[in-house]
Amino acid sequence: MRPDRTAFIHRFYSDRCWIEGTAEDQLEQVAAMRGVLSIAAFPDLHPGKYGPVGSAILADRIYPQLIGNDIGCGMSLFALDLPARKLRLDKAAQKLRMLEGSWQGASAARLKALDLRENLHAQALGTIGGGNHFCELQVVDANADSTALETFGLKKGDLALLVHSGSRSLGTAVFSTVLDRFAGLDPDSTEGHVYWQDHCQAIRWASLNRTLIAERAAEALRCELTLVTDAPHNMIEIWDGAFLHRKGAAKADIPLVPLAGSRDALSYLLVTKSDKPDALASLAHGAGRKYDRRSMIGRAGATRSERNELARTSFGGLVVCEDRQLLIEEAPNAYKDPKRVLEELVNAGLATNVASLKPLLTFKKAARQAQSIARQDKKRRLLDRRSRR
Repeated sequence: MRPDRTAFIHRFYSDRCWIEGTAEDQLEQVAAMRGVLSIAAFPDLHPGKYGPVGSAILADRIYPQLIGNDIGCGMSLFALDLPARKLRLDKAAQKLRMLEGSWQGASAARLKALDLRENLHAQALGTIGGGNHFCELQVVDANADSTALETFGLKKGDLALLVHSGSRSLGTAVFSTVLDRFAGLDPDSTEGHVYWQDHCQAIRWASLNRTLIAERAAEALRCELTLVTDAPHNMIEIWDGAFLHRKGAAKADIPLVPLAGSRDALSYLLVTKSDKPDALASLAHGAGRKYDRRSMIGRAGATRSERNELARTSFGGLVVCEDRQLLIEEAPNAYKDPKRVLEELVNAGLATNVASLKPLLTFKKAARQAQSIARQDKKRRLLDRRSRR
């Protein structure tokens, strides 16, 4: 703690990294909050609703606003046993459209196995959600360290699934109980204890949700999958006797962390280093936004041809996103360059890169089956009327 009682901010990025001024202001505001002990900020830093995204904050009390409603959000990487030569992207895109619907599996058993209530927001399990969440089919594009990569069961040319999602309606319900607690929660209070228990349940629920999404995708693609790593980046945990808040900062006290690019940029697999205590056992989780969602209107997808282009990538990949607004809000130019973020992390001594992952098929949102059927019925009725004229 500094003499002025504001926490010290450890910035793990250089002047060459593009950081919005509002995000820097939010860092300073959080540093002055009661009980905040230390902050780590990463090169994917950008402004959030209640605080900076791309940061880890250590405090002696619980601040629910610092992680928001999507408790437990993170990225899980799964290796697939599907040979890349057998993949047909157009067919795979059609198969993955089933992810839009609800999961019909045995939710009670899966929840009970994690010591969760058997009906705990079961209706939302196995679903991706909106915003920047996705299920992406990728191929291991290049090895920076093939030996290290093989220890995680991957090699160049392998197919993998990267799933980014969180606790859906459960996290929203938990956060709704503490919306006005901007001064934080005393962990020894009844309210603090209840929130902590609910928060920890939401983290387990979110991890299960990512697994179920991947299982649904693998079943659609008719292949088997193996978990490579599960890295949450919206959570609180007890660390060094205090409460470590990660908002868009990946848990880095695990061997392997995905660094997600945009849907038209490479992602990376990073082996973490543990000799930087000021980083608070955390790491950047992705490229980070360059432009907020509102300001993307007019920057991309202004015409139909531009929107059609957004459904394809420069790698020859496909994007399934039939929500026009979401397609524009999540356009590739909304994000920073993940290669630049990677270089900053490596130069800061926080991680080493073992492989790049090329996006082949990004699933975000498809039209619901009922809506599709309704459109087909309307078209059929129109054709019938025309044929009777």
